[in-house]
Amino acid sequence: MAKIISVLLIMAMIIQIIKPLGLPGFRKRRDFWKIAIVAFIAWSLVLLIRP
Repeated sequence: MAKIISVLLIMAMIIQIIKPLGLPGFRKRRDFWKIAIVAFIAWSLVLLIRP
C-alpha cells in the first residue's frame, strides 16, 4: 500500500511539472515540491496519531 501511495505522489509531481493541476497553491509548474511537503506532513501526522 505504501508503494502505491508513493507512486501516486510521484505521478502527481510529474503531472504538476508537465501541466499544472490548477488547484489553489498549485497553479505554477515550479510548485511540484509542495506535493512532497504535503505528503511528508500527512505521513508525520499519521505516525504521531498511531499508537
